Amino acid sequence: MPFPVSGKLSKKITSKYTTMAHPEKTITGLFFGSFNPVHTGHLIIANHFIQYTDIEEVWFVITPQNPHKPKNQMLDEKERLDLLKLAIGNNPCFFPCDVEFSMKKPSYSVYTIKKLQKDYPGRIFKLLIGSDNLQFFDTWKDHKEIIALLDIQVYPRTVEKESPFLSHPAVSMVSAPLIEISSSAIRSAIAAGKEPRYMLPDAVLDRIIQGGFYVD
Repeated sequence: MPFPVSGKLSKKITSKYTTMAHPEKTITGLFFGSFNPVHTGHLIIANHFIQYTDIEEVWFVITPQNPHKPKNQMLDEKERLDLLKLAIGNNPCFFPCDVEFSMKKPSYSVYTIKKLQKDYPGRIFKLLIGSDNLQFFDTWKDHKEIIALLDIQVYPRTVEKESPFLSHPAVSMVSAPLIEISSSAIRSAIAAGKEPRYMLPDAVLDRIIQGGFYVD
């Protein structure tokens, strides 16, 4: 079975759920993000999906170039991938996914989803996004096609108004903790000479300090 990082299997993927309609398929949550850097909030939300929903595993799909974010604020994609691997550690339900590294940039989720569905037919993919992203979901490239391709599970974020997409039958809200940790706040803290310990795993922070990341 191929593995979501560079086509190599480095962990045994186990299953704790089955579905009546697809008893042999694994339910996989796709957690897209720049992870610039990955932080504790990402891990808490991903674990909540594993523990309290039908999601069996979470793939952290790292985006080299988000079309909605300035490129000059991004740490090198390989460095972000290494930080993600450190954050995940040996969690048997978490997997880093670098599929977009070899795809045309900027990265558009619709193309990635279609590629993963084609390459991994033994999985039922579901998109995991925050309510802040859902609020602007209509700005995503081919958003109507995305919502037709897979179900979307939404975790809470602070938003000004509720998204009309919550009424769509393919979209469901998950009662998860509201996590007010952001990568941008962490970057700002580091640039200001602060040490944002406990906002991200120790191994991740230590590597950031060692590498001199986000100091400018």
